[in-house]
Amino acid sequence: MAIHRDPVSGAADRRLGTQAPAANGRLYNGGYNHPIRRPVSLLQRASFFVSAARLDQLPPAGAPEVAFVGRSNAGKSTAINVLCNQRRLAFSSKTPGRTRLINMFDLPDPLNPEQPLGFLVDLPGYGYASVAVSEKEKWADVLGGYLRDRSSLAGIVLLIDIRRGVTDLDRRLADFIAPTGRPVLALLTKADKLPYGQRVRTVFAVRKQLADIGALHTVPFSATERIGLEEASAQIENWISPKVVP
Repeated sequence: MAIHRDPVSGAADRRLGTQAPAANGRLYNGGYNHPIRRPVSLLQRASFFVSAARLDQLPPAGAPEVAFVGRSNAGKSTAINVLCNQRRLAFSSKTPGRTRLINMFDLPDPLNPEQPLGFLVDLPGYGYASVAVSEKEKWADVLGGYLRDRSSLAGIVLLIDIRRGVTDLDRRLADFIAPTGRPVLALLTKADKLPYGQRVRTVFAVRKQLADIGALHTVPFSATERIGLEEASAQIENWISPKVVP
């Protein structure tokens, strides 16, 4: 197993092939069947909780929530599944832009499994051209209302296709998030599609473009090559519970 330290994040970038490190818990590898293993984490305990078409259908705010939001086809569902080591926890439509529900997944407290320690929240994707204007406006209201008003929202995972960079819609969303003071983890998905040097330059460019977000953490991410997996998981789990011990 080769370990490369990323000069941008300072984190160890583990490039794993088919040979697995010794640990417990078989890992899902974004559709690849490599026998990769690591200890069971808080995220791997995630299970489906509820779907909602409107904000008033969500359960009352309570335990910390981490929201996943991004452009259609940015790899949001794949990222959630890989982070949680589950093949079909989050579903993606074959037609981008058709996933119209807010989906919540609960993370049970390891010491009290009957009580959720927190939630992952999969928000509808945005930016698909063929969706009707009325639907786009409806989704914008749902996204805006949740990101602005949800008192239990502890952090936001903004998924950006590293090959596209920050689009106009990403920029508009970032401008909306910035005044809320919510911390943001920008996951630059499909990082394996770029050479390492270009990946680093893109990270710096994204940080500059999203500089108005005060609490911003930027991580190159790849579901297939497992780039950034440990760093992203640690950040999300820290938002849910800084004291959790897998």
